[in-house]
Amino acid sequence: MRPAPIRRIALAGILGACLAGATLRSETAFFAQQPQTPAAAAPRWYKGNTHTHTINQGGDSTPPEVVRWYREHGYQFLVISDHNMLTRVDALNGVYGAEDKFLVMQGEEVTSSSDGRSVHVNGLDVQRVVTAHTGGTVQETLQKNIDNIRAVSGVPHINHPNHTWGLSVDNLREARNYKLFEVYNGHPSVNNLGGGGVPGLEEVWDRLLSSGMLVYGIAVDDAHVFKDPGNPLVSGPGRGWVVVRSARLEPRAILEAMERGDFYASTGVVLGDVQSTPGSLSVNVTVESTSKYRIQFIGKGGRLLREVTEPKATYTFAGDEGYVRAKVLESNGRAAWVQPVLVRQTSTTARLWRQLTGGAPQ
Repeated sequence: MRPAPIRRIALAGILGACLAGATLRSETAFFAQQPQTPAAAAPRWYKGNTHTHTINQGGDSTPPEVVRWYREHGYQFLVISDHNMLTRVDALNGVYGAEDKFLVMQGEEVTSSSDGRSVHVNGLDVQRVVTAHTGGTVQETLQKNIDNIRAVSGVPHINHPNHTWGLSVDNLREARNYKLFEVYNGHPSVNNLGGGGVPGLEEVWDRLLSSGMLVYGIAVDDAHVFKDPGNPLVSGPGRGWVVVRSARLEPRAILEAMERGDFYASTGVVLGDVQSTPGSLSVNVTVESTSKYRIQFIGKGGRLLREVTEPKATYTFAGDEGYVRAKVLESNGRAAWVQPVLVRQTSTTARLWRQLTGGAPQ
């Protein structure tokens, strides 16, 4: 007699029945299967930066110089986000814009402070200047600026939470009506990694996700300095960006895709594809010949669910992860962040997975 295989077959049968009736829900639009009409354009990847400055407020270079840098370095869109002012982009698009090739968007870094702590929120595609809120608590200031951006049809993203240690996890958790925050900012003094008991921005992200929020992490330059190339001590361009999957290179299409989570963030890693289904998350890295890669799948509480030392990997949901996001680490220090998928399944099915396989399926 061989009882172990029989037990596994029985468990597999039970598991199949449970899976058939399980409630498995993937709550993200990240490359979700969307019905399309025959006339719908096939989505494409567009590389862009949503946080940069010109000489108008904060930067050292004119708007045309800034736009030209991004156009010549392989970006497809750029948001100019000068502090508390709106740099108009119609003339810039007239010179540098090209249909489905390059787009400049209006933006503003709504810049406030409270009790010596920075409270900065970018407004993307705002239609007029947003007056920065002053005189309130950190929480009031943050919420008011988010709401004011929404009031002029803009899309808010919260900037560099650890700059001057301005925004705590609780501040971000209590704020409402936003979907995007900077998990990486290329400025040299914004404390991306945390310190002194303050969590780094990836840990902040995991804490927010673990509390039940669905927020997406973006990477940006926050470029101010274009006239000192290569100096790591200044906030130069080309350090962080997003790659958005959209059917059109238009402001609303790009921003709607971002608020659905249809993008990844990067400091240099290029992804060939990312696919989310109701049962799995897959990542495919575009390989550079001199690099090696690790793909990490991360769940509730920042728990490492699986690590793969190949440029292509799939994680199959067990159902008890809470959420699954992915991070790609490149051997020279570059990274990419894949947006989270919220996962819920019956606890019975998750328990049977563990009994059958000794852990989460891989």
